[in-house]
Amino acid sequence: MTERVRVKTMMPPGHVRTPAYLRGKVGVIERELGGFSNPEQLAYGLPAEERPLYRVRFTMEEVWGAAAETPTDTVDAEIFGHWLERL
Repeated sequence: MTERVRVKTMMPPGHVRTPAYLRGKVGVIERELGGFSNPEQLAYGLPAEERPLYRVRFTMEEVWGAAAETPTDTVDAEIFGHWLERL
């Protein structure tokens, strides 16, 4: 799977699982990991909807721009689908 996605730039208050340094960045879905209870709801003892979780791959150039020491190296992050915009 090589679908391109952008991480939403949302800045909701409270507990979130999406790293701030990846918000607004473009990556590719490396694979779908299945459905899991939304930890952003579980953290507050709320009923948690099941949401799809994806492993998304980003290049260092995308994450760090000109400061990337090795621009073609990658980092993978597991990000819930409600944080992703399809491109």
